[in-house]
Amino acid sequence: MGLMTLQEVAIRLRVTTKTIYRLLEAHGIPAKKVGRQWRFDQELIDIWLSQKSGSKVASILVIDDEEEICTLFQDALEESGHVVSTITDPIKAIEMIKSLHYDLVFLDLKMPGMNGAELFGHIRKAKPDLPVTVITGFPDSDLMMKALAHGPLGVIKKPFRGADILAAVDSYLRFGTPTK
Repeated sequence: MGLMTLQEVAIRLRVTTKTIYRLLEAHGIPAKKVGRQWRFDQELIDIWLSQKSGSKVASILVIDDEEEICTLFQDALEESGHVVSTITDPIKAIEMIKSLHYDLVFLDLKMPGMNGAELFGHIRKAKPDLPVTVITGFPDSDLMMKALAHGPLGVIKKPFRGADILAAVDSYLRFGTPTK
């Protein structure tokens, strides 16, 4: 296995380079300095990742008007041991968020009735610290800009695979603050 640059490891972990610098400062990620540049051994990074995400389980809510998308999320996440609830109705989703505990929400941006940007606003009012990842085929749309106005969020761009879903959850579990 070879050495990776800071940018390459950020892409591999699906985080920003700023997050990598924070991990370096806290001595939480294996790295060595070569000259003035940080280098990361890919094999050591893989070992570190498996230790960081090994036994954490998250309670996840998936809100999408397409049953097929909900099923894809449920299959991928339950197979990894996560507890998953899915809902296609944005109004019912608000009630679920208010009354139940979730570590993470996946939210479709384009839905009939109430769009994801509006729903994200309701989620922020009900639970301001609940991490939300938007599912969208239109990451540069006006609707996405409206969602961003409500606060920070993650993004999964359509089309995606089960592996992309797991990578997003693993990234949250490694670097987020789950309550379980």
